[in-house]
Amino acid sequence: MSNVLEQEVRRDNVTAVFLAANDLKIAASILYNAYFDDPLFMDIFQAEKEGYEGRLRSAIREELDAFWEAEQPMIGLFDGPRLLAVTCLTKPNSDFSSGRFWHWRLKMLLTAGYFSTRAMMDKEDKIRQNMPATAYHMVSFIAVHPDHQHLGLGHILMGAIDSVVNDDSGSEGVGVFVSIPKYLRFFQDGMYQQICKLTISDVHGDILFKPKPLS
Repeated sequence: MSNVLEQEVRRDNVTAVFLAANDLKIAASILYNAYFDDPLFMDIFQAEKEGYEGRLRSAIREELDAFWEAEQPMIGLFDGPRLLAVTCLTKPNSDFSSGRFWHWRLKMLLTAGYFSTRAMMDKEDKIRQNMPATAYHMVSFIAVHPDHQHLGLGHILMGAIDSVVNDDSGSEGVGVFVSIPKYLRFFQDGMYQQICKLTISDVHGDILFKPKPLS
């Protein structure tokens, strides 16, 4: 896998590249800030109970470690050495899921607790069951650093995602589950199609899918 993605995802001094191991700590911080008030994560990690911040931080760290070990695509936007934004994808037919990684489940149980671990696994299962394809990429995380929002970086990330998906001959497209209205509009602007509404625990959201263009 080439480290630098296609030229079309570059703009000015911002470059999209696959993350390296030493980028994961900063990526985890960006994701924590982005998902801290996400209704789904607040529900899964029981925001009303003491220790929510620690459970969320631990879960994000474990997720990134699992992505790294399984060689799933993790893309960062950099301005020189500064990481500005990040997205994490799962590959099609890679057997990468919370239910298949026993060591990930054990770590999650120890850090986030049984309820949160079970809820994360149930979330993944429900989303997969409602996807309109069998071989597809999935956007698991996408976030822009709070100091660099409203600069179009989200759309550059979208272009990077498209580059990864379109270069994979085994992928039918890319899906995402969205539980915040403004992100629904963001993905719809990126040509993602609204597939269905889905309730996970007590949180309502939408499954969206962007088919890969026919060659």
